[in-house]
Amino acid sequence: MKKRAADIFILIVGSLMFALAVNLFVIPNEFGEGGVIGTSIILYYVFQWSPGLVSLILNSCLLLVGFKFLDKTTTLYTIIAVSFNSLFLFLTEGWRISSDELIVNALFGGVFAGIGLGLIIRVGGTTAGTTILARIANKYLDWNISYALLLFDLIVVFSSYFIIGAQSVMLTIVMLYVATKVMDFIIEGVNPKKAVTIISNEQSKIAEQVNVLMDRGVTVIYGHGYYTKTAKEILYIVISKQEVSLLKKIVRATDKNAFITIHDVRDVFGEGFIDITK
Repeated sequence: MKKRAADIFILIVGSLMFALAVNLFVIPNEFGEGGVIGTSIILYYVFQWSPGLVSLILNSCLLLVGFKFLDKTTTLYTIIAVSFNSLFLFLTEGWRISSDELIVNALFGGVFAGIGLGLIIRVGGTTAGTTILARIANKYLDWNISYALLLFDLIVVFSSYFIIGAQSVMLTIVMLYVATKVMDFIIEGVNPKKAVTIISNEQSKIAEQVNVLMDRGVTVIYGHGYYTKTAKEILYIVISKQEVSLLKKIVRATDKNAFITIHDVRDVFGEGFIDITK
């Protein structure tokens, strides 16, 4: 129950941030947006229809069509996110920031939108619309959610060219790119992981030190040198970015001739990291 309450709070904060992105930065500067909210904004420019009401109606229709692709928790969280996002779009409709710098507004619009969407997606919700399509693409095609969302959103943005003009379309693309990078940062966390492979004649000592000093598991992979044909035990370790320095010290102190490769890792699931069922 505590986790569910925390998730709902994050959904509300994310919905507010996204609504502020629209009302503070997008609409006052006549930018576009992606997905359902982008369609709602275009209808606002043309007919002065409330983006909050229009997005609620369109998202409700899409949710009815796409709910079968989402589990119960995601469906519940999506309903909460869509409802609060529409509410906040209505409540903050007249809010404005005094700034005439279009590029600055585009950058901050992307930051606010990225934080809002990232928070919603991080706890397992969506804002319906193209976010549902992005989650379906992630589930069945293993696409990155952020970039799938960017692709679907760009389709809507380019369609708005005849309403907002070329300059606004270009600035909207900048805003969406910033939002995508910020959303990636929020979804994947602030603690990137590193995968390390170590080839050493002192592999047992290094593995023991890693277990004792770093409290990290070590996987031993068996191989051999192609030229020498000598059997080798290769150590494979996944650690946080902050632990790289300590690992280097351990290896340096144990075997100065060790061969080490370090790779960036985006997603790590399993014991000691993220539960794969979440």
